[in-house]
Amino acid sequence: MNFKLSQVPDRSVQPRDKGITMVMDKGLSIREVEDMLSVATTYIDIVKLGWATSFVTPNLSEKLAVYRSANVPVYFGGTLFEAFIVRNQFDDYRRLLDKYGLQHAEVSDGSLEMPQDVKCEYISTLAKQVTVLSEVGSKDEEKIIPPYKWIQLMKAELEAGAWKVIGEAREAGTVGLFRSSGEVRQGLVEEILTQIPFEKILWEAPQKEQQVWFVKLLGTDVNLGNIAPHEIIPLETIRLGLRGDTFNHFLNQKTRQKWKIPANK
Repeated sequence: MNFKLSQVPDRSVQPRDKGITMVMDKGLSIREVEDMLSVATTYIDIVKLGWATSFVTPNLSEKLAVYRSANVPVYFGGTLFEAFIVRNQFDDYRRLLDKYGLQHAEVSDGSLEMPQDVKCEYISTLAKQVTVLSEVGSKDEEKIIPPYKWIQLMKAELEAGAWKVIGEAREAGTVGLFRSSGEVRQGLVEEILTQIPFEKILWEAPQKEQQVWFVKLLGTDVNLGNIAPHEIIPLETIRLGLRGDTFNHFLNQKTRQKWKIPANK
């Protein structure tokens, strides 16, 4: 931090196991990656090359080398995993991870109807090779998964070897955890948290209002994903109560009383 402020919440330090910010790279150029890292490396915990953008991104090896030089982990999006699976190319996918020296992988079934035991087998196999993030939830906004099923899937995938489970929201934040308007399915989230430790879940929350909601619910060290490059530093100010949306959230009782700030504001 550039200067000292009191009443700013403690933030876990890198390498973090909670308070993770996962950034969505949808096809940044090498120069754009360098620019992003020059100001935000401290706040980036892991980067996802969205969907299957890695398939068409020029100079992929060179781009990954830039991330590697900054000690920022990178993984391919779950849609690429599914693209390999639907073509019966799982072994090719595993070789791809080795070819590019990736230490993380995402297992998802947002575009496929994949039996749970099959998905867990993929997780278990990949967990012997890399650190696995598994995504729960459908990309189909018409498909509503009941809370008990989210919980059951998350438990099974963590037991199969996933490091974190990702709550699906897509890039826009309008499916899965959220309604088409972007509003959080509050009851769903709260029920999931009765069974799954918050530090094991990475919530996809691309919209500012969603980020604010999760920080207010779970604190500065909530895991948040699908963050756009230009939103990395703004998100950090939300986490620390230095943006209007969370400005009063971390203030102590004495300060609240002095400035007549309601306790629940």
